[in-house]
Formats: sequence, structure tokens, C-alpha cells
Amino acid sequence: MGLLKRIFTWWDGPTLGTQLHTRRFGRRVGQDAQGNVYYEAKKGGRRWVIYNGPAEASRVPPEWHGWLHRTTDVLPEDAPIQPKSWEKPHVPNMTGTALAYAPKGSLSVAGERARSTGDYEAWTPN
Repeated sequence: MGLLKRIFTWWDGPTLGTQLHTRRFGRRVGQDAQGNVYYEAKKGGRRWVIYNGPAEASRVPPEWHGWLHRTTDVLPEDAPIQPKSWEKPHVPNMTGTALAYAPKGSLSVAGERARSTGDYEAWTPN
């Protein structure tokens, strides 16, 4: 089962094909605080990340995001960005999980929906 998972699933880590491609054509350029490793093609051009854990794009920090998308060619390790005083630490994207935000009255939250303001009359069967 382990080999099949490495060949076909990409969300829990790099596939076998990605690992082979990275080893053959990639040059490791750095690693962020979360353990994600960043690569660039040996002949230049393409840039990519191998996630440390599930493939979740929101886990790429801003300084590495800029490098990945060619906003800058300077590696974050060479010219670190000073965080602003208003910046908050990373919070993972919880959409689709039991920990996702659900507002009051949502079907995902137990309890009664707040009564409407009177402009709505609920349908009841005969």
C-alpha cells in the first residue's frame, strides 16, 4: 500500500514522480521555518516547493511566496523580510474540517436558528 500511495497521492507529500524529478532536475535553494523545502530547476525557470506534511498552499510564508511567484529573485535567507508589527502568526486553513468556522445559525452548529425579524413566515405542512 505504501508504494501505491507514494505513486498516486500528492496531498500527503510528494509523489514518487515528483521526488525523482526533483532529485534529477532540481536544485535545493532553501527551507522555511515550517520545514517546507524550496527548489529551482538546475537550468533555471521553474520553482517549486515540497511541503513538510500535507500540501496546503497557505503554509507558504510571504517571503517564500514572493520568491516562488517571481516577485523577487532574492532568496529570503539572503535578505530576510522584517515582519510588520500588525502581522499575526500563520493559522492553517481549516475549511472542510470539523474546526472550520461556522456562524451562529449555521446547519453545522447545533442549536436553534435565531428568529427572523417578522418578514419571513416559515412554511408548515397542512
